[in-house]
Amino acid sequence: MAAAAAVALAAGLLGAAPADAAEPPAPDPASEQYRPYLHFSPERNWMNDPNGLVYEDGTWHLFFQHNPYGTRWGNMSWGHATSTDLVHWEEQPLAIPQTFDANGVAIEDIFSGSVVLDEQNTSGLGTAENPPMIAIYTSAYTPAHPTLAGRQAQSLAYSLDHGQTWTKYEGNPVYDRGSSNFRDPKVFRYTNPETGESYWVMAAVEALQYKVVLSRSDDLKTWTHLSDFGPANATGGIWECPDLFPLAVDGDPANTKWVLVVNLNPGSVAGGSGGQYFVGDFDGTTFTSESTVADDAVPAGEVFAGFDDGTYDGWTVANEPGNWKNGPFGDAPATGTLPGQNAVSGFIGGGLVNGFNDFDWPVGTVESPTFTIDDPYVNLLVGGGNHPHVDGTQLGNEPPAGRLLFDGFEFPDGTTLVDTGWTATGDLAVDPNRNPSTAGGDYYLGQKRINTWEGGPKGDDNLGDLTSPAFTIQPGEDHLSFLLGGGKRFNGTLEVRLLVDGEVVRTATGPEGGALNWQSWDVSEFAGRDVQFQVHDDATGGWGHLTVDHLVLGAEPALPRSEETSVSLVVDGEVVRTATGRNSETLDWVSWDVAEYAGREASIRIVDNNRFGWGHVLVDQVMFSDAAAAPRLEGYDWLDWGRDYYATVSFSNAPDGRRVMLGWMNNWDYANDIPTGTWRSANTLPRDVSLVSTPEGPRLAQQVAPEFAQLEQTDRAYTDASRPIADGSETLPVAGDVVRIDAVLRPGDADAVGLSVLGDDEASTRIGYDAASGRLFVDRRDSGSTAFHPAFPSLDDAPVALSEDGTVAITAYVDRSSVEVFTADGRTTITDQVFPNAGADAIGLWADGDGATLESLTVTPLHGAMYKEAGVDDATAPPPAAQLSSTSGPKSADKDGDYLVKVKLGKGQPTTVVRLVEGDSVIGRVYRAADDGRMVQFPITDAAPGEHHYRVELENSAGTTDGGSLVVRVAG
Repeated sequence: MAAAAAVALAAGLLGAAPADAAEPPAPDPASEQYRPYLHFSPERNWMNDPNGLVYEDGTWHLFFQHNPYGTRWGNMSWGHATSTDLVHWEEQPLAIPQTFDANGVAIEDIFSGSVVLDEQNTSGLGTAENPPMIAIYTSAYTPAHPTLAGRQAQSLAYSLDHGQTWTKYEGNPVYDRGSSNFRDPKVFRYTNPETGESYWVMAAVEALQYKVVLSRSDDLKTWTHLSDFGPANATGGIWECPDLFPLAVDGDPANTKWVLVVNLNPGSVAGGSGGQYFVGDFDGTTFTSESTVADDAVPAGEVFAGFDDGTYDGWTVANEPGNWKNGPFGDAPATGTLPGQNAVSGFIGGGLVNGFNDFDWPVGTVESPTFTIDDPYVNLLVGGGNHPHVDGTQLGNEPPAGRLLFDGFEFPDGTTLVDTGWTATGDLAVDPNRNPSTAGGDYYLGQKRINTWEGGPKGDDNLGDLTSPAFTIQPGEDHLSFLLGGGKRFNGTLEVRLLVDGEVVRTATGPEGGALNWQSWDVSEFAGRDVQFQVHDDATGGWGHLTVDHLVLGAEPALPRSEETSVSLVVDGEVVRTATGRNSETLDWVSWDVAEYAGREASIRIVDNNRFGWGHVLVDQVMFSDAAAAPRLEGYDWLDWGRDYYATVSFSNAPDGRRVMLGWMNNWDYANDIPTGTWRSANTLPRDVSLVSTPEGPRLAQQVAPEFAQLEQTDRAYTDASRPIADGSETLPVAGDVVRIDAVLRPGDADAVGLSVLGDDEASTRIGYDAASGRLFVDRRDSGSTAFHPAFPSLDDAPVALSEDGTVAITAYVDRSSVEVFTADGRTTITDQVFPNAGADAIGLWADGDGATLESLTVTPLHGAMYKEAGVDDATAPPPAAQLSSTSGPKSADKDGDYLVKVKLGKGQPTTVVRLVEGDSVIGRVYRAADDGRMVQFPITDAAPGEHHYRVELENSAGTTDGGSLVVRVAG
């Protein structure tokens, strides 16, 4: 797919790798370094969008996009979990699996959708006495489907046992528009307030057309188109996962507005995946937005380059030599969208720089004439790929100076690695003639390289090692550099290694792509030692291979090859300001404060040095100005300003008129690369949302579901009174990686002020307020593990005005590998994943400059909700055993259906959590403080006749104890 948005779709959604290889027995989830304790995450394997959120008879149902077989996207099916309180979730059996034909070939993936309770049995798929639960989902038909290959249409499945088992409707699909991008149905029951007429309404998307498609049905099986909404506001990426619901403004049922949620990827305000929303009215047929923003405003200033006269007007263009279309930039500026490209928007006038000539493949540069910086700001429109400029890189692919090892694998034809002293094992030893290879990868040097895909008969499923003969590191050869491409694994199954005396002393893994790039190890400590280089491949499945070339020992490390699609300000040959696109064909304003360079000579340099997905850049309307241009994206309404809040939808049928929303806490930019273990991805905390009045009109406010208050260990909360915050940073006398933080900060005369969390001596995540820009931010650029993907290190911020008294109030939920920050009474939120160093739990205060004040601070430890529920206690060993009893009479006596199960706890070690389990489900839970009494009681009501087998689990921070069992017989 040549079009850029389609490329992103393929990379993020459709181009999934096969399931990972079989792995050894999984560790206890609670022991995994980044496993969240507050947020839902599947015990194993991949998860993305929440689906089918529905409440039924005391149970919250969460379905989700799931790969049952691996930790990367693929084999799309619906997982399932349930909760009685929105806090504690129990994972259920796989709900709706992908569909296979008689030969075991996948012909249908189960994409996102919704679940409704068909209480009137309008579908006829249940009975009046037992109405069905109906799942409406997207059937994504694979190329192997005999009649609907490549199509996306809407289908049904139904359950008659409260979501435990599902049957796919034999008449699927029920809504087919002949589209390959029609998906993500959210269905709800609509009743006309004037006529009383009721029917089902579906909101789905035509993803690449930026349209929400509204349709109607009386029976969930036959659908009629009502209207379309869009394009509107953010259209930089594909539209996905819509939702449409009413909310009372300020709680007044006489003033109700409708909210239309549209998630999009990429193109969100923080980059990559995110969710926007519109406020307006829905009349049963059409949604009318009151919050759509016009984008035609142009900032004041002098236009330096508008690219509208059909020439580059003195700019120097260096296209890749020999490219048949003179790409990437062509002979003249583009007039808009180029062949094979999705629609380009956001530029001004009749031309722009567009690096999509010959698609993403060619590379090149465009540089302006020099100019003198006279104005304090340079404003310009930028779009295209999100591949930033990185200092210390090269545009070429030059090796470092030094000693080339193994002749760069350019052996005479017929000479194998084994012939030159390398040893091969496993599949890589089956046919030594396969390595070195002349196939696979990009950016290798010469004609030959090591490739473990080509090195055996099984492609990505090859397993084995290639180990070099020993070589001596000479004094002064401080760095070993090499070109490395192929798959990325963080579990040691796919890596190159440096061996000293047979021990692994250095490792590196691939980029999860075919492009080789330079990596280097500091090997100075091994001067004079004999070492070996080893390629270790114990991985199967997609990208289960490595490609290696050109090992060089030298005094300096290799400069990595830049993969940028950037526009930069160059002063004295140095890049001093830079910007890149958002993986979007929509250009948006970027502003550089250049006041410090006043009077200096400068130029604008546009670089396309990327051949692959979103490997192009768009630039227009370079202007010099007295004021910064505001990005258009910031004028839209966003569910969240962080990088990890996507596919957000609300629960159907929530009680008491609540509207509870849940999102996927990840981002398609790096979702497959996050460094978790046996699982990938978690959901955000569920949030209650409301509409509140603002000067711009009604807008959403969000708060974490109040049920989470039960987890607060208020007896162990730390508080700090009002006091100055000195310039610099301080570590507070409280720590924790599962906490709620409530802080009120006054920046005063300081430039910035904030908190640090999940910290140690090397790194932390900073939550702060920048007084100069008036923005709240989460800075994860130095938060721990960040190098697994270039898009991950980020500072994510949002405009937030100080209150009338000059303060900013922050509530942050910190959960081991994430922060969710709320301010302005929930009007603004920032949600980000972070991957801190092992054991990092320090909490601190900091200020840039003098004059900041801490007005108040409370740090409240939280019990866990999943996997490890014990919060902070003083345990040094698991809890002691307990004694169980029931309320009356001998244990063998029959009881009625109402009784107490009593647990008398042992003395000694603390017991922080007591769980009562019947079957495989927790039916009661008590959190205990240090001074609570030893007796815990669980009231049982309306127990069915017969025997009830109970067991008790006792937990503290040191472990879990089987607290014993009890059988209670109920008469009947």
